[in-house]
Amino acid sequence: MKEAEIRRLLAANLLCVFSIILTAVVPAFFWDGFTVLGTHLAWLCICSVCVSALNIILHLVLKPNLSPKRSSFAHKISRFLKCCIYFFMSCILFHAIIVLYGAPLLESVTETFLFAVLLSTFTTLQCLCMLGPNIQAWIRVFSKNGAMSIWESSLQITTMCSILGAWFGAFPIPLDWDRPWQVWPISCSLGATFGYMAGLIIAPLWIHWNRKQLTYKSR
Repeated sequence: MKEAEIRRLLAANLLCVFSIILTAVVPAFFWDGFTVLGTHLAWLCICSVCVSALNIILHLVLKPNLSPKRSSFAHKISRFLKCCIYFFMSCILFHAIIVLYGAPLLESVTETFLFAVLLSTFTTLQCLCMLGPNIQAWIRVFSKNGAMSIWESSLQITTMCSILGAWFGAFPIPLDWDRPWQVWPISCSLGATFGYMAGLIIAPLWIHWNRKQLTYKSR
């Protein structure tokens, strides 16, 4: 395993972490009264758009899973449209799962859906950038010993950390503390965000510490 590849992964992940921090700081210079808690829905939109754009750009620049086959323009358009459909379906699926876990069904629909978009950005979008609209590849990557590169190992870690962060973020909501961050879905979205950021930092460090034990084979 090349150290240079791990450094590329670390640099890309740190750039994603930095971009999330900027989404909480930069808009305040142009938007009076902007805060992550006070204008949370706006921040959800800004964070989702910025993370999505950066992930797509990094994928195009770094090409972690570059296929040796050259595809036609029509195939690229078809792949792009499939990715858009998969992402939208992911948002709907996350929305339904969140409601089943106790989120309001009719009230706060906008809040729930934007939270679902954020979760899809942290999880599904990364899969689409890395693996494309290939469900079999997704199943392979998230199965035991299914990763074939350090980028796929990082994908596993960041995805799981994002979902676990959102789950742990739900714990304070029913507590009678009357804090502003207990309003739905602030604690869950912040939990998912911190989980995603933690995963971005943990992934390259874990891969570096276990590089001698990790062996990736083509399948």
